[in-house]
Amino acid sequence: MEKYIIKNGKKLRYGYTTGSCAAAASKAAASVLLHKCKIQEIAIQTPKGWELHLEPLDMKFGKKGLRGVSKISQDIDWVSCGIKKDAGDDPDATNGIVIYSRVQWRQDNKINIDGGQGVGRVTKKGLPAPIGSAAINPIPLQMIEKEVREVIGYEKGVDVEICAPEGEKIAKKTFNPRLGIVGGISILGTSGIVEPMSEEAWKDSLALEISIAVEEGLDKLVFVPGNYGRDLARDAYNIKDNHMIKTSNFIGFMLDKALEYNIKKILLIGHIGKLVKVAAGIFHTHSKIADGRRETLAAYLGAMGGSPEEIKAVLESNTTEEVVEYIYKINKQQIFKVLAEKITEKAKERTYGEIEVGTVLFSMDHGVLSICNSGEALLGEFKNE
Repeated sequence: MEKYIIKNGKKLRYGYTTGSCAAAASKAAASVLLHKCKIQEIAIQTPKGWELHLEPLDMKFGKKGLRGVSKISQDIDWVSCGIKKDAGDDPDATNGIVIYSRVQWRQDNKINIDGGQGVGRVTKKGLPAPIGSAAINPIPLQMIEKEVREVIGYEKGVDVEICAPEGEKIAKKTFNPRLGIVGGISILGTSGIVEPMSEEAWKDSLALEISIAVEEGLDKLVFVPGNYGRDLARDAYNIKDNHMIKTSNFIGFMLDKALEYNIKKILLIGHIGKLVKVAAGIFHTHSKIADGRRETLAAYLGAMGGSPEEIKAVLESNTTEEVVEYIYKINKQQIFKVLAEKITEKAKERTYGEIEVGTVLFSMDHGVLSICNSGEALLGEFKNE
């Protein structure tokens, strides 16, 4: 599709979701099944209001007792075809895969939608789909039924099976295994359209982990911005994986969600380069949003009596790791305890004091730099889980 958005001065192309692919493939298959005639293009209306015109691929058809037939005939009772996913300029793991739909007549007027090869199955509570069902989200389900009904009307019924032959392999690159979706990808999309580099979709997938933790009965969690924090929590403190939630750069958003889900306790474990921003009240830690790492460190060093020369050295450092090395050199490591306590204070303010928070700060070269007082207590609780 040729629709674009400008972000950070770049022209980026929109794409369409796996949900749109599934709906278009289903509508195309239903059309061929009803009219007994191949089609070159299928049009669907997305929830966003944009119409998509897509090309059906790999059309197959058959009748009961036969795997397939070479020509369309009046007695075929199933049709299968695919739609290629185009994520536009979004870095989407499912970009380029083909989503298939197999549509077969039923004896009643119902539409039954299920997942087949490469579409995951839900094994945990807290997801939009119930345990045991195919990982096809509610909006795609509605899209599929709407588009198929538009073709077959309300007097006929069909079984619809959505497949993604590459889905099981690709799912390993997504959040699905951690979310308890096994065997393949999810069929997703609330608008039917992929907005390139959509923060909202990313944030929603992260928040889903909190929902699942709550369904498992957990009310205290460990928030880690990245994989290094997760590794430290697991290897140094033996914290179980189901307690650990990745926040990426969206620390404030995830704290807000934790409050929404009535989480009682949160332990932040992160690299100083990320969490030091929280000490300055910065809760979206991507460097393009706010990069005050050295400035924050310099300010706290100055508040603790650092000399102008020391403050200048921090401001002129290239990386946070270089600052940490310099602070050890001038024997001012007490700054890390002050920062850990301040990060905890800011996180408590963000959650209106309703969540007990602790902080563990680390660097790559020096390991754990400091743990705030409440963090020590929380670590003890997690070790005993």
